[in-house]
Amino acid sequence: MAPLRFSANVSWLFPELPGLPARLRAAGSSGFEAAEVAWPYSESPEALARAAREAGLRLVLINTPPGDREKGEMGLGAVPGRQAAFREGLEQAVLKEHWKDAAAREGFVCSAEFLRLEMIHLMAGRVPQGADRAAVRSEMETVFLENLRHAAGVLAQESLVGLLEPINTRSTDPQYFLDTPQQAAAILQKVGRPNLQLQMDIFHWQIMDGNLTGNIREFLPLVGHVQVAQVPGRGEPDSPGELNFPYLFQLLEDEGYKGFVGCEYQPQGDTAEGLNWLRSYWGRRGRPQAGQ
Repeated sequence: MAPLRFSANVSWLFPELPGLPARLRAAGSSGFEAAEVAWPYSESPEALARAAREAGLRLVLINTPPGDREKGEMGLGAVPGRQAAFREGLEQAVLKEHWKDAAAREGFVCSAEFLRLEMIHLMAGRVPQGADRAAVRSEMETVFLENLRHAAGVLAQESLVGLLEPINTRSTDPQYFLDTPQQAAAILQKVGRPNLQLQMDIFHWQIMDGNLTGNIREFLPLVGHVQVAQVPGRGEPDSPGELNFPYLFQLLEDEGYKGFVGCEYQPQGDTAEGLNWLRSYWGRRGRPQAGQ
């Protein structure tokens, strides 16, 4: 069994450093082979891509734009009346316009290759303020299915994978539409597109449903990306909490998971000093060989 591959979500890790380029360099220096960025759209594309390449990192995951944050939006994929805005944001996310000129200046044929991008989290969004979740569930699912079918075609043109991430509604975001792996898997089945997959954030799955062993075994064939943080504090995997990450990492290996494990947690202190859990894992299992 090959060891797991880890990516650093630099929107969360290395908060002690100013700016994404500096955080990318720190991630590379810490031994990561890949990085994730929540919303890279305000960054200089050349600086971001150059920092990632100089650090030896792949940029494996970004999110679609959140929408109007001042109005409380957190993604638009399932939000009725916002279909046009979701599609505009998708075009931005696949880098067609935002990064196209920068890619050409650097000599890359396509913008996805420019950033070595692999996956985009297609954010579902929140139940509209004041609406009853049960009352709008069917309408929001219909909108989401429509947008996902469109997104699958757009992503296929760039050889990209779209991800659906359930976010817990018990503590993190009570209004989020997509909140369980069961709901996400049912939607993926209805869409039926091979380049749409499930994003498993173990933090959210534990809070919503527990039963991690059973859920990982059941849903892992649909999973394109994993993220980790301790529960309930959302700190490092070895910080105090209810999850046994050595067991979970071994379970992912035993089940044949080949994707990245994203570190999306709030460091309890200096990020690099808090990576002892990862250095310990590498010490036991070694690091993946190129191409694994």
